[in-house]
Order: sequence, then structure tokens, then C-alpha cells
Amino acid sequence: MLTRNCLSLLLWVLFDGGLLTPLHPQAQEILEGQPRENVVPVPGRSSSQRVKRGWVWNQFFVLEEYMGSEPQYVGKLHSDLDKGVGTVKYTLSGDGAGTVFTIDETTGDIHAIRSLDREEKPFYTLRAQAVDVDTKKPLEPESEFIIKVQDINDNEPKFLDGPYVASVPEMSPVGVIRTALPNMDREVKEQYQVLIQAKDMGGQLGGLAGTTTVNITLTDVNDNPPRFPKSIFHLKVPETSHVGSAIGRIRAVDPDFGKNAEIEYNIVPGDGGNLFDITTDEYTQEGVIKLKKPLDFETKKAYTFKVEASNLHLDHRFHSVGPFKDTATVKINVLDMDEPPVFSKPTYTMEVYEDTPVGTIIGAVTAQDLDAGSSSVRYFMDWKNDVDSYFTIDATEGTIATNELLDRESTAQYNFSIIASKVSNPLLTSKVNVIINVLDVNEFPPEISVPYETSVCENAKPGQVIQIITAADKDLSPAGQRFSFKLSSEASNKPNFTVHDYRNNTAGIETRRNGYSRRQQELYFLPVVIEDSSYPIQSSTNTLTIRVCRCDSDGTIQSCNVEAIFLPVGLSTGALIAILLCIVILLVIVVLYVALRRQKKKDTLMTSKEDIRDNVIHYDDEGGGEEDTQAFDIGALRNPKVIEDNKIRRDIKPDTLRFTRHRPPAEDNTDIRDFINQRLQENDVDPSAPPYDSLATYAYEGNGSVAESLSSIDSLTTEADQDYDYLSDWGPRFKILADMFGEESYNPDKVT
Repeated sequence: MLTRNCLSLLLWVLFDGGLLTPLHPQAQEILEGQPRENVVPVPGRSSSQRVKRGWVWNQFFVLEEYMGSEPQYVGKLHSDLDKGVGTVKYTLSGDGAGTVFTIDETTGDIHAIRSLDREEKPFYTLRAQAVDVDTKKPLEPESEFIIKVQDINDNEPKFLDGPYVASVPEMSPVGVIRTALPNMDREVKEQYQVLIQAKDMGGQLGGLAGTTTVNITLTDVNDNPPRFPKSIFHLKVPETSHVGSAIGRIRAVDPDFGKNAEIEYNIVPGDGGNLFDITTDEYTQEGVIKLKKPLDFETKKAYTFKVEASNLHLDHRFHSVGPFKDTATVKINVLDMDEPPVFSKPTYTMEVYEDTPVGTIIGAVTAQDLDAGSSSVRYFMDWKNDVDSYFTIDATEGTIATNELLDRESTAQYNFSIIASKVSNPLLTSKVNVIINVLDVNEFPPEISVPYETSVCENAKPGQVIQIITAADKDLSPAGQRFSFKLSSEASNKPNFTVHDYRNNTAGIETRRNGYSRRQQELYFLPVVIEDSSYPIQSSTNTLTIRVCRCDSDGTIQSCNVEAIFLPVGLSTGALIAILLCIVILLVIVVLYVALRRQKKKDTLMTSKEDIRDNVIHYDDEGGGEEDTQAFDIGALRNPKVIEDNKIRRDIKPDTLRFTRHRPPAEDNTDIRDFINQRLQENDVDPSAPPYDSLATYAYEGNGSVAESLSSIDSLTTEADQDYDYLSDWGPRFKILADMFGEESYNPDKVT
């Protein structure tokens, strides 16, 4: 409070002659150097008169963080025109006017009505003016001034990013952060916490202070070698352990951290070390011992070797401490296990000739029990398919024999498994693969590999090769087998063709004549004998068909057809086409001539389509009488409508077109008139029946005849189906009929 009153008094003293001057002497000197006169229009004075400037000031000062109960006094404004009678009014505008700063309109006193903070706003810019109360006009021009907020020590130092974290390698030398203890070891203590204080005012009395915390971590360096916790490790491993499996773990301890604690394990060369291998588990840093070769208790019961552990990443600063590695001894005891029998070979391969008699022994397998208490072994086949039934195995001896006849052409190789088990423990079994190759026996003769279509030109010369032939054998040909070719004995004497054996399993067919003629012989059949070189020798005779063809002078085949033999020699293609064209023209002329003749004959018989019964037909032929039915078509006398409906030709004799006549058998005592009327109706609808004015005679013999009816009207079968042998039994009166239709001659002795 005393400080505030002294400051107010000092500001009051600095007012001189109505002029507001700055608080600081330097500011006052600046004001004194400024012009103190300004042209102000005053009522009752000439406008050209220069008047003395009414008020001049530069800046005011106010303390921050004012906590008094009354508004803080800042300063006072006063004009020379103010006579103290209340005619002048003071106004304040600008930054913070009315909200932060107020002015007494009558006295011009300026107060700060709110506590200020220099860190928020260091100064305020305002404008002041003196106004006539009555006229409301400004008495002097508006002037601008600044109110600065003076700083007080109200903020202590602050650490912006605290608490701080730092790391220092262990065993570090003196640096920015000094260590109070020598050789600080991370393995002893890793974390440290340091409290740091900062003071303002240079640490003088009355200054403020701020604190922060620094967490310091000692980072690891490789200053510790790995160490085995014990010098000897004992492991027990079953002899049945598989190759590549892990059989034990050992570990060396390294107090370092991260990559500084990474350890590499190695087996020191020595006794038994070649049967084992060791790797590092990257997660646990343990040494994993693995089996490289199979173990056998009966061969060796224990192994001893050394393992070395060393760091991968070394720090040269600590080489003087000593070697960063350690060594331990590993002793492995092999445990005896009950094992299955062991075959003497991993795979057995045997050979047998095809067609070997059933029961022939072709080989044997052997398995032994290598355990201390040796047990007998039994053998049996691993049945998987029907192929295994071709062989059998002796359960005690392990001999394999054939069970069926083998055929190499059907199956050349057999592959099956044999199982051996211990008698003392049948569950312990082992398996071995057996391969049996079936050897070939020369049982098939060689043959020509493919059917050849061989041809020879008519103008061929002697010694000309017309075909190269090869042979094939169904038997499995061993290395170096050869085929030989030759003519059969009956063909070797004929002077047509010969066989030249090239002795490389091929042969050539060569001509022996100077030219061949298709007219004399078109095909030649050449028997070729082929033999193989296996034992026993097999041979076969193969017939080649050689066709004689017509060729040009270069030997190019032109025609091999049979029809070409009869073509004139030297006839050109144009001549052949001309001959064929003439033949076609002659055929066309003949067809047209026949068609015109038939059309002319038809027009003579039928000149119109009117009713034929109303026309007179003229012809010059003389009839042959009543029995002549071939002179003309009697259908022309019938109804044309019926003719058109039935589509019957009228100019020629109709083909055998007859409607089937249904002739029901005449009943007893049937009236003859009804019978005849029935026959008439059938003839009326029959287009092949005689014309209307013709006489149809019908015979009816009646009933009771011994010979029955001889009329063909009631005959349902042909003469070929009739048996007329009974006519010879009817007496002399039927002799003529019996001779005509009977198969046997008439015998008078049979007549009674």
C-alpha cells in the first residue's frame, strides 16, 4: 500500500503547468524535444493565430497484479482551457477504455478498475480529448497515449517438459551429467532419480524457484561374459531317439541385457562330439543339443564332450577384463530300449525269369534282434493288393518263392514289403521294401514293326531300293540284340525282288528286274524271314505286298489303280474329257428321243379329256377275236371319272393291280342268284374287270362233290402249294389230270 501511495504522489508531482509528462526522465527529455505548439481553432480568435498547445503527454505506467480494494490510480489529464468551472469534459477511448480504464469527466483522473497481467498484455493504446460541455465540440484535437503494465516478480521459473528422462551407459566417463559415484554398474542399480531446481533474479533473496525431476537409466554395455552355473551337465537319452530330435538343453548365464546377452554355443571337438550338434534358442538363450546320428546302446553306452558359450557382440573397451566365454562338460548316457528287428539291407532287389515253375526260391531277406536279450524273428508279407499273391515267404527262414507263373509282358517288375517282428514282442516290427525284376525269356518271334504299303515303278531298274523295313519284338530285347532279314527259300529263286540286310536292325527291299508290267502282274507278294539274336532263336515269315505303279521318268508315282491299266497309253487329259463329253451328249439325245415317242403315242390314244364313251376311236389294228385283250386298253370304255380317281393308265396294259376279293365260302342251300349278284358287284368296282358289254361266265358246281371244287375262284393257294398226287387214286378217268399235275407216273396196277 505504501508503494502504491508513493507512486501516486510521484505522478502528481510530475504534472507541470497543465502538461502531463512521463514518469521517467528519459521520456521527459523526449517530450521537451517535441514541438509544444499546435494550431487550434479557438472561438473569438483569428484562425491564422498560432496558439499554445493545450496538452502533451507520452505514456503512463501501471503495476500488474494490483490487489487493492480501490481502483488503481494511473494518472491525470488536464487542459489549459479548463478553468476549473466545469465547462470542460474529458473523454477516453481506445484499447481497454471503459472496461479496464476509466476517466473522471470533470477532473481527468484515470484509474485502472481491473487487475492487470503483463504476461497477458504488456501495454494499452488509448485516445483522450477535451470537449466543451455546452457545445459538445472538441476544445483541442484528439491525442493518443500509451499505458504500459510494469512487470513484477509474480511467476516462478517452470520446466516446460518435466519430468525428464535420460539414459547414460554404465561405466560412462564424465559428461554433461556428472556421476557422483565411479563405475556405476547397471547390474547393481539401473534406475536413478535426480531433482533439479531453477531460481530467478539470479538466485537473490526474494526470487522465485521452480523444480523438475530427471529420471536417469543406466543402459547396458557388454561388460560381463557368459558363465555356466555348473561345470558338468548330465543327460540321459534313449537309444531310439530320432536323428535331428532335441535330446537336452544347457544354459550359460549372462547378466547383460539385449544383444549384449546373446550367446553362441559350440561343441569342442573331442570324444563323441561328431554324433551331436548344438544350437541356440533365440528366445531363452539356451543351448539345444540335437542328435546327428542314431544311437545304439549295444555299440556304445555313454558319450562325453565339452560345450563352449561365448558372446556374439563384444565391446573392445572391456577386453582387459578377460575372455568373454566359458566352457562346460556334457555327459550323455544312452538308455537301452527294446527295439524292433533290423534288416541287413535297406532294400532288397531280386531277379527271376518269367515262366519259372511255381515254388522256386528266388531270394531271401534277413533281420536280427540287436538287443541284449536277442529274440527270434518271424517274417510275413505286407498284403496290400493282389500282386503280392504272386510270391510267398517262409516265416522262419525269410526265403521268397514264386506262387504263380510270371509273365514279363504282363508285369515286368513287382514291388512289395516284408515285415519282420520279434517273437518276444510281436508289436515291435520293421519293414523293408523288396523289388523283383522279371527277366525276359525269348518266346516271341520278331515281326515287321508296321504294315508297309510298298510300290514299285514299271520303269524300275535292277538294284533300286523301294522300301526300308524294320522289326519289333514283344520280348524285352537285351542290350546288343540284333535282327536279321532274308528272303524265304521259295522266294529266293524268283528273279523279282531281293532283301538286303543292313545289319543295323533294318533291311532294304531291292528290285532284281529291269521293269515291271501291270498288265502282266499288278501285285507281288514277297515273303521276308526275320530272326532275333536271343536264345532260343525265334523267327517269323512276314509277307510284303508290292504293287506295280505307273511312274514318270523321275520315279514319281502317277497311278496305281487297276482301272488305269486299260487306258490308252499316251492319251492326254483333254482327249479323255472330250470323249466323256461326247458320251454325255449321246445319252441326252437318246433320253429326249424316247420321251418324244412316248408322248406321241399317248396323244394318239387320248386326244381330249371328255367322256370317252362319246368318242369314236380310230385304229388300224385288226383284232384277234374275243380272246384278244392286248390290242388296246379296254379301260377306255369305262367311266372316265372312275379312271381319274384310280389313276389307271389307258394307253397300256395295266400292271397286276387287283383288289383282293373276299370270297366267303358259300353256305349250304345258298341261292345261286345271290351268289351271281355278289360276283357282279365285285366286278363293277374292279377297274381291271372287262367293260360293261362283256360277258362274265361264272361256274358253280354245287355241293357234295367228292373232288370238291376245281374252280380257281375259290382257290386260296397257288398250284405250287397244291398236292395232286391223289388224282392217281381216282381211276382211269382222271389219268390225264394225274399225268399233268402229279409228280409220279400213272400205275395201272394200283387201280382197283
